[in-house]
Amino acid sequence: MYERLRKIDDLEQRQLLKNIMSGVFANLIDYQTEWNNRLEERIFNEIDDAENKYDVYVTLNTRDDIDPIHDYLFPMLPSDLENKSIETKKIIELIQNNDNVIVSNIFLACDSTQIQKIIETPREFNGKFLTSEGPMKIKVRLQKNTVYLQEIEKLYITYQVNGITWRTINHPYIHKCFDVVLTEWPFLSEDLEIYKVECDLEEYEQIKHVNMVPLWNIERHEVKNSGFPVPSIDKVNYEHTVSIRKLGTQHGYLIDSDEQSVRYIQRTEDELTIVSPLDKSGVWSLLKITQFNYEKLPKGAKYEVLSNQRVNNFTNKFVRNYNANVKTKGEIIRLINSFEVSHRLELIDIEVKEIPPDDCVSYPVNTFLIEEMESQHKKILLLSFKNNEQETFISNDLLSFLVSEVQRYFFEYRCMGKWL
Repeated sequence: MYERLRKIDDLEQRQLLKNIMSGVFANLIDYQTEWNNRLEERIFNEIDDAENKYDVYVTLNTRDDIDPIHDYLFPMLPSDLENKSIETKKIIELIQNNDNVIVSNIFLACDSTQIQKIIETPREFNGKFLTSEGPMKIKVRLQKNTVYLQEIEKLYITYQVNGITWRTINHPYIHKCFDVVLTEWPFLSEDLEIYKVECDLEEYEQIKHVNMVPLWNIERHEVKNSGFPVPSIDKVNYEHTVSIRKLGTQHGYLIDSDEQSVRYIQRTEDELTIVSPLDKSGVWSLLKITQFNYEKLPKGAKYEVLSNQRVNNFTNKFVRNYNANVKTKGEIIRLINSFEVSHRLELIDIEVKEIPPDDCVSYPVNTFLIEEMESQHKKILLLSFKNNEQETFISNDLLSFLVSEVQRYFFEYRCMGKWL
């Protein structure tokens, strides 16, 4: 309108028309735009999406730098915060039973190809015990740590019990944790005190870190029933009500129990109703998935916080509520781009292969899922990516996270990923 006004030579007519346009049509356009935005927001909000309450955020920190009363980040294993002493008696007992003697844990800040090389080509390293009788030479080997992966598997089972859709956990740091296992040792007496274990990992020494603790935004609580159980509508089970008002209604909650104790769970804004065959009140183990706030993170953290958060737009919310398994290239692209982390890498090509390529860098993240274990003899769905940022030691892990999420939907293929 203003472009056309400038082309009117008669200034009197231009002023008159300008007043009409500014007083009527401009306000009308603003009014229409405002109501269009309201309508769009209303349609967007009509699709209820509680999935974002179950976004899992992760990072890694040294034991000494962890805040034990942090609002958002908690150890995957609470026992990691304990100062663990080395008990000589226990080591001797394990040696006598021919069991693995794990003397410490380490984190290696290297990419997944180096991690795989260490796993596939085991070797011995020199080390020593610092004891009450002086240093004692030992030999050790590295063994992949699986306790954190087991915690992820337990979480997956909990999701199934609670009827919540599983999303792959984007935690690259736990795939780089190793146990230091004793292979050669001197004679150890029961009264010997071992103060410390040291080992020289040779070329890996520069990337070795000790006393590292994987963190996530999941906190454990023990909660009692609110009142007594009442018979459910099926006249077989009982309804147990658990209040979450004091813990915060904005967070996601999971009942950490087995399938025998939980039939299903009903959720309202401030309480959970657990339908269970148990007829007595008790204490329920509750997993609180805390809503994250980046602004309250401690400054100067060494390792970045990552998550499996999805982009919160209308298309993603619509697909999650009206799930239809569409086997197309476009669906793969949409699925990958639905995650916040996808801006760091770009999907370039999708191919179906008969044999795995040599330059594949991905690894299965959801190793506990049956579909991936059964896909070894299926065709390869190869996803080729371009890195949009400077390559880091977790770049391959981010690629593997996205490929593993595609694997959950395209289980008729064995999904793999590589860089272009």
